[in-house]
Amino acid sequence: MARVAVIGAGPSGLAQLHAFEQARRVGAEVPEVVCFDKQSDWGGLWNYTWRTGLDQYGDPVHGSMYRYLWSNGPKECLEFADYTFDEHFGKPIPSFPPREALFDYITGRASKSNVRRHIQFDSAVRWVSFDAGRDLFELTVESRGDGSTRTEEFDHVIVSTGHFSTPNAPEYPGFAAFPGRVMHAHDVRDAQEFTGKDLLILGSSYSAEDIALQSRKYGARSVTIAYRHSPMGFGWPDGICEVPKLDRVRGKTAHFVDGSSREVDTIVLCTGYRHWFPFIEDSLRLRTDNVLYPEDLYKGVVWTANPKLMYLAMQDQYYTFNMFDAQAWFARDVVLGRISLPARGEMDAEIASWRERQAALTSPMDDIDFQTEYVRDLLKDVDYPAFDLDLVCAHFKTWEHHKAESITGYRDRSFSSPCTGTVGPVHHTPWWEEPDDSLAAFLRTGPPAAVPAQV
Repeated sequence: MARVAVIGAGPSGLAQLHAFEQARRVGAEVPEVVCFDKQSDWGGLWNYTWRTGLDQYGDPVHGSMYRYLWSNGPKECLEFADYTFDEHFGKPIPSFPPREALFDYITGRASKSNVRRHIQFDSAVRWVSFDAGRDLFELTVESRGDGSTRTEEFDHVIVSTGHFSTPNAPEYPGFAAFPGRVMHAHDVRDAQEFTGKDLLILGSSYSAEDIALQSRKYGARSVTIAYRHSPMGFGWPDGICEVPKLDRVRGKTAHFVDGSSREVDTIVLCTGYRHWFPFIEDSLRLRTDNVLYPEDLYKGVVWTANPKLMYLAMQDQYYTFNMFDAQAWFARDVVLGRISLPARGEMDAEIASWRERQAALTSPMDDIDFQTEYVRDLLKDVDYPAFDLDLVCAHFKTWEHHKAESITGYRDRSFSSPCTGTVGPVHHTPWWEEPDDSLAAFLRTGPPAAVPAQV
């Protein structure tokens, strides 16, 4: 029997396992599928850990998740077409859930389809190579509990490790002598760490936006966001401001290229992540910036130099879980022989065409349309359940407008499901005023009960 290795049991890896399981349940002959994950549980980034730096086995910590994280996009835009939020929670829920609710949803579908049996946890893939003579991949896998290693052979390899775990960490003059803490967003775990402090954030994308808001919400004295190219330009609440690029740090004083300066206690680098696959041999290793359509991946999935290797979720992302599903269905059908791949030259030409279109994009609205068409292109060749993709596209654009209207209030808005039509109810507490991100508090249908007075 053929064997397929899936590396990583986060959202994209679980999507891949689920895709194979759905095919098996309708009678398809499915190869042996083995998933390796170096963590002790599934969920990838959504599997929160308090650890930073190195984990208990001495490997770099995978997770970049922090407490108090809430979805920064409507849940309706990432909904699984075959496992809706209504089905999972048994009722409509607000459109912007906290981390714990999304982790519950992701793993709920995985539990329902019983894919955990395919996963080997605490198993780190240390090396992936390809033997052209035998037409097989060789994977060296370490069982992290006892440190033993073994080599296994596979016909196909699907890399689903994500690309938000290895920080991109630039250096600026004065960092070495800065008397406070310099850290990457990857190591942020609790915004209350910054209570009463003057915080400097370097970056101008989602993590900079969200960590700035979280920090101020939980009591940072001030938050200064330094951008390289252009400001995010939101109507920030009092205590948050944007300034041009950092030039240097002298003591606790940050100096910016416009001549202004600020006294700061902590510096957080919200400077993105690297696509980093040191465990994959050079001829198979994806090298790309964080873009909507990477080079060398046909349909954004298939490694053109060796189509038996595939990568999931390697794009810059507006779409997430439902895009991962579309990719997983496509990868599955390549493995099952349902999709015949064109010759290398044709694949490269199609990639070049998409990347030419990508180069012409000039705004977030263009980006959303581009990625919508990418997902549509994947869906046309697979049997993934139908959902209203055009509605998802429209929701993304409405969400962008809501953020421009109120960066602290956009999470208080509601959207309709592209799968069921259900409109998410308004959360019982405005996000800016809600300190509790627990699942229990989120699912509560009214304000918290009053605490009886002590007599």
